[in-house]
Amino acid sequence: MILNASDGIEVVATAQGAQAADVIRRERPDVVLLDIRMPDVDGLTVLRQIQSLPAPPHVAMLTTFDTDEYVLTALRSGADGFLLKDTEPEQLAQLVRTLAAGGVVMSPKASRALLRSHPGAGAPQAADVARVNLLSDRERDVLVLIAEGLSNADIGTRLHLSQGTVKDHVSSILTKLRVAGRVQAALLAERAGLLGDHDGDSTARGNGR
Repeated sequence: MILNASDGIEVVATAQGAQAADVIRRERPDVVLLDIRMPDVDGLTVLRQIQSLPAPPHVAMLTTFDTDEYVLTALRSGADGFLLKDTEPEQLAQLVRTLAAGGVVMSPKASRALLRSHPGAGAPQAADVARVNLLSDRERDVLVLIAEGLSNADIGTRLHLSQGTVKDHVSSILTKLRVAGRVQAALLAERAGLLGDHDGDSTARGNGR
C-alpha cells in the first residue's frame, strides 16, 4: 500500500517462500525487498537463486535484526543492503528509489548493531585500514559516498565526475578491497574508521583522480 501510493513506483508482485524466485524470474522487477525469514524457503536461499539470473534485481533484505544472525551471510551473497521492518513508511519509497538507482541501503540502527554484534567492531581494525590504504584519494572519496548510500549518478554529481568515471572507480575499489559488492565495501569502510575521518571531506578536493 505504501509503495503503490508513491510516485514512480509500481509493485508488480508479492510472493512468499518457494514462490518468490519464480515470481521474480517472471516479473523481472528492478527492486526486490526480501524477508530473511519466510515459510518453507528462507530469504538467503531465494537471494542465491535470483543472484544467478542474467540481470538480477537490486535486493534489500528485511529483518527484525534482534534475532537475525544471517545478515552478514546475506550481504556476502550479494544483497544491496538491509532494512529493519520498523522502517518509517515515509522513508520506504525513497529507499526503494535509492536501490533502483544502484545505491546502498543500510538502516543506520541495523548497521551499528551489525558491527557491535561481531568481533572487531568499534576501534578501526588494522587489516581493514591496510586495505583502505590501497585506495587512491579519489577512490577513498568515492568509498565514503558509497557508504553513505549514494548511487553512481549522485556520487558523480557530488564529486563533479562522469558516471562512467565513477563506475570505473567503484570497480577498482571493489577489486582492491577484495569485496563482492557495495554494502561489503561500506561496512569495511566503517570498520576501518574511514567514515569518521572523512566527515565533510569528500567535496574538499578538486576534480581529482
